[in-house]
This record gives sequence, C-alpha cells and structure tokens, in this order.
Amino acid sequence: MNSTGVVLSAGDWRLVLDPHRGGMVRALTRRGQDILRPMPEGADAPFDSACFPLAPYANRIAGGRFTWEGQAHVLAPNAPGQKHPLHGTAWLGNWSVETGEADRATLLHHHAAGPDWNWAFTLRQHFRLTADGLEARLELTNTDDSAMPAGLGFHPWFTRRGVSAIAFTAKAVWLADAEMLPTVRATADTLGDWKQGAALERPDLVDHCYAGWTGQLRIERGDGDIVLEGEDTPYLHLYVPPGQDFFCAEPQSTMPDAVNREAPAPLLPGETRTVTMRIRSA
Repeated sequence: MNSTGVVLSAGDWRLVLDPHRGGMVRALTRRGQDILRPMPEGADAPFDSACFPLAPYANRIAGGRFTWEGQAHVLAPNAPGQKHPLHGTAWLGNWSVETGEADRATLLHHHAAGPDWNWAFTLRQHFRLTADGLEARLELTNTDDSAMPAGLGFHPWFTRRGVSAIAFTAKAVWLADAEMLPTVRATADTLGDWKQGAALERPDLVDHCYAGWTGQLRIERGDGDIVLEGEDTPYLHLYVPPGQDFFCAEPQSTMPDAVNREAPAPLLPGETRTVTMRIRSA
C-alpha cells in the first residue's frame, strides 16, 4: 500500500484500490493506458471513482419502498440529487484490507442492520490481476437471523478515449421513465443494434438495463480491444451520457427496483451469493 491506495500489478496491468471508503477502484490501466476512468487525485466520492461495488441491491428502489416476506420496508434516499435510494449501502460504507499480495487483494465490509438496510451482512471483494487482465468477485454473506433479498453487481466507469464502438448481445431492454425506473420491456435493439457494434457518440442519454445479457461485452479500442465479462450476472446496465469522457457497463445479478418487480431468491442466514466480473484483453 502507498499514499494513493493498494496497488496491484501483473504483466501490462496495474490496479489501484481505495481500501477504506466505499471499496472503490481508483484506476485500472494496461500498458500505462487508462481502461477505467481514473479517479482524480484527492477525490474520495464514489461517483468520481473508477469502479465501486453494488450491494445488497443494484440501481434504484422506487421510493425506497418494498415488501419482503410480508413486512413493509422503507429506505431513505442515499445520494445527493437522487429521489430513490441507489446502488445499495456498501459503496458508502467502510472497508478494510483482509488480505493482500503483489497481484491480488481482498477487501472486507461489515454491515450492521439499520435504517439503510434491515439485515446484517458481510461483503468481500476479491481482486486478482493476471497477464490477461482483472478478475473481481463479490461475495455477500447473510449474517442476519432472517432471509434477505440480495442483488449484486459492479459499477465500472470505462474511459471513452480511444473507444470506437461497443458490442454485446441481450434478449431485451427495460425502457425507463423520467426518474430512470424501468417501465416497459422492449426488444434489445430498441435503443440501437448493440449486437452488431455501435458507437457511443449519440445525442440521447442511455441509462437502461438489458435483460438476458450473454455475459460478454466487447470494447473496440485503437490500442487493442477489451472484453468485459460477467458470471451470475444476467443483467447489464448501460449508462452512456452525452458529451462525457466515460461510459458505464455494469454487470448485475438483478434489474433496477428488483424487489418490486423480479424479486431475487431469498438469501438465507449463513448463505453466500457471488458475482464475478472480468476486464481483460480480447
């Protein structure tokens, strides 16, 4: 560890982690070139990061209200300017380094049941660099005495510099309303034919969830293509804001507002649920 965080390296790859707040990634480079948008020096807000974890739910919960096993739950908004609670609790919590080596590290987070989430859990992020790239795994363990809903994912912010197109395949896309909550399930090519590969430069905002994602997305870059892969992540949330130097492609186990729409299977006391993300050279 140094003054900028935990630094891992393998082959052409270098990863910088923030081991304390939010379990964030500060940078991921290949041959010295940014793959993820680097976090500004001195910044500590998750929205400025290169990547952060999504747990115990992904994206938004409408109005912070849902019913689980017959009991009503209400969560307050957790981010400035956001009407609905967003991305879970772990991205705003405290983390510690559980283990660390030159090419791998595990970050640990404990959550006590409270008003932001009514169940206790432990979350681990395992990071490993190889000559091919990054493998990151989230492990969520229910340490409470009752079953909880559980959604997991990663929120990487990819740099657009040098990116000519992205390509992926999914079965459908959830169209969203003005508050970015899912409304209608539509065909996957409704917002563009991503299957054939499409450029990111477009006038409209894309902030939508793709269902039935095959688990792979290709990023076409002038210095060599990158592949994003997900395991146990049938949803891909794509965020492409006009005029920005980044885009987000987020592997997730559940859709936005899943507890009110496609509720995840209960995570029983003592059980663990995992998702895996890889960012590697094609």
